[in-house]
Amino acid sequence: MPLAEGISFDLTVIWAFIIAFAVLVYVVLDGFDLGLGMLFALEPRRKDRDVMMNTVAPVWDGNETWLVMGGGGLFAAFPLAYALILPAVYAPLIAMLLALVFRGVAFEFRWRTERWKPLWDAAFIGGSGLAALTQGITLGAILQGIEIDKAARVYAGGWWDWLTPFTLAVGVAVMVGYMLLGACWLVLKTTGELQNRMRRWALLFAPLTVGFIALVSLWTPFLQEGYYARWFTGWGWGLAAVVGAFTAAAFVFLMIRLRMASAELSPFILALVLFTLCFGGLGVSMFPYIVPTEVTIWEAAAPENSQIFMLIGAGILIPVILAYTAFAYWVFRGKIDADSGYH
Repeated sequence: MPLAEGISFDLTVIWAFIIAFAVLVYVVLDGFDLGLGMLFALEPRRKDRDVMMNTVAPVWDGNETWLVMGGGGLFAAFPLAYALILPAVYAPLIAMLLALVFRGVAFEFRWRTERWKPLWDAAFIGGSGLAALTQGITLGAILQGIEIDKAARVYAGGWWDWLTPFTLAVGVAVMVGYMLLGACWLVLKTTGELQNRMRRWALLFAPLTVGFIALVSLWTPFLQEGYYARWFTGWGWGLAAVVGAFTAAAFVFLMIRLRMASAELSPFILALVLFTLCFGGLGVSMFPYIVPTEVTIWEAAAPENSQIFMLIGAGILIPVILAYTAFAYWVFRGKIDADSGYH
C-alpha cells in the first residue's frame, strides 16, 4: 500500500502537487495571454490591437516557462504516464506546439512590417485559438480515459481516440474561459473605450464560461464509474455542493464587479478563482490516478533516488522562476495606452 512506502509515498505525492502547481500557474498566466490573442478577432482597429499586445509583450514568453516545467516534470517524475499519455494525444499536442510557434513569431514580426501585418495578426489570432482549443481537447482526452495494455505498459488505443464530442466541448470551454481571462486582464490594463468594450466582452464570456463549466462538470461523472462514485456517493455529494456553491458565488461577484466602472483588478482575480475551482475539481476527480482510472501516481512514478535528485533541482528552480515572474509583472505594472509600449 502506498502509505507503507514511507518516503517514496511522500515524494510521489509531492511531485504530483509540483506538476499540478506548474500546470495551474501556466493556465492562469498563459490563459489570459491566449484569450487576448483570440480577442484580437473582435477588435479589428490597429491602434487597439497595438495596445492589447503591449499589455502582454513583456511577460508572454515567461508565462510559457510553466508549460515546459509541467511537461518536463511529468517526463522526469512519472515516465510511465508520459509514455502512455503522449501517444494518445500526439495530434492535439503537435498542433498546440505549432500554434504557439506561429503565435510567438507573430509577436515580433507584426511590429516590423506594414505590408504583412494582417498576415501576422491572423497568425496571432489563429495560433491563440488553436493553442487554447488543443489544450482543452488534450484535457478532455485524458479525462475521458486512455486505453492501455497494462501488461505491456503501452498505449493500446487509436490515433483518433482523442476526437470525441466531449473533448471538443472541453476544447471550446477552454477557449471561452481564456477569452474571459483575456477580457478581464484588459479591463485591468487599459483605459477609455477599449476598457469599456473589454468589460462588455467579459460580461458576455462570464456566463458562457460558467455554462461550459456546468456542462463539463455534469458530463464528466458519466465518463468513468470512478468519477461518478467520487462525486455522487457518500461525502462526494457534500463536496460537489461546496465546489458548486463557491463557483456560483465567484460568478455572482464577478458579474457584480464587472458592472462597476471602478472595479478593475477584482474581475481578473475572480476569473482566476473560477479557473482555480475548476482545477481543484479536476484534481478531486482524478486523484490518485494520473491515467484515469488505469494507472495511479505511485504506479507511474520514477525511482525514489531519481525523485529525490529532481526535487533538489526543483527546490532551486521553482523559487527562481517565481521570483523573476513576479519581478516582471511588478516592473511592467500599471496601465497601457496607445502612446506607451515595449516595441
